[in-house]
Amino acid sequence: MQLIKKLFRKKEREKATTCSVVLVAAGTAARMEGKDKILFDLGGTPVIIHSLRPFEASPYVQEIIIVTRHEIMVEVSQLCKLYGLNKVTKIIPGGKTRTDSVRLGVNEVRDGVDLVAIHDGARPFVTLPVLEAAIQAAAEFGAAAPGIPVKDTIKSVEAGIVQETLPRETLRAVQTPQVFEHSLIRAALAKAIQDEVNITDDCSAVERLGFPVVITQGSEENIKLTTPYDLILAESILEGGDEL
Repeated sequence: MQLIKKLFRKKEREKATTCSVVLVAAGTAARMEGKDKILFDLGGTPVIIHSLRPFEASPYVQEIIIVTRHEIMVEVSQLCKLYGLNKVTKIIPGGKTRTDSVRLGVNEVRDGVDLVAIHDGARPFVTLPVLEAAIQAAAEFGAAAPGIPVKDTIKSVEAGIVQETLPRETLRAVQTPQVFEHSLIRAALAKAIQDEVNITDDCSAVERLGFPVVITQGSEENIKLTTPYDLILAESILEGGDEL
């Protein structure tokens, strides 16, 4: 593990300025009653377009690769053209798992790019400050992701019985985009797939190599649309609802 860390020394990352984005939108929408959440109308605009716009606007971002389901690739391509998302260079089909889909997207990143940002296609409210804070931290340290403090008390439970109450002040709910040095995330994903490990997020793949991940400031509004209720919440965020 020490050898891996030496390969990604901080001084080798200080000049990292270019970033490719892999937007992952290949899920089955099982908890969305079978409806494809990235195509939902949100304030008159499809969810995926909301998710892409900050990356299109960021001067750090050089290209965007979308990984999605084969049957909606044409529709996604048409939407990108309609909304003038010129940084979208490739739209490819996803794999059997999220890890497979991310790996496929990362493998399409062009040579010479310093960083790769991996973002959930169903997170339509990431802002430029959240995105660029993660990019800047990854440029300095090699791996970064936005996160927010956990509000609820979190307990570890086994067979319905509390095993441990976790210290809330040390816990963070981690969001995307998660940003990594290009060669680091490629190596981490390859290792996870080789080991047949089911990772919960892309940071987990890097953590398995013993590499530290910096947590930057996330946003309460940077939610992931997972259930129909989340769409109601998203509409409220879009309208600037006072109840939030």
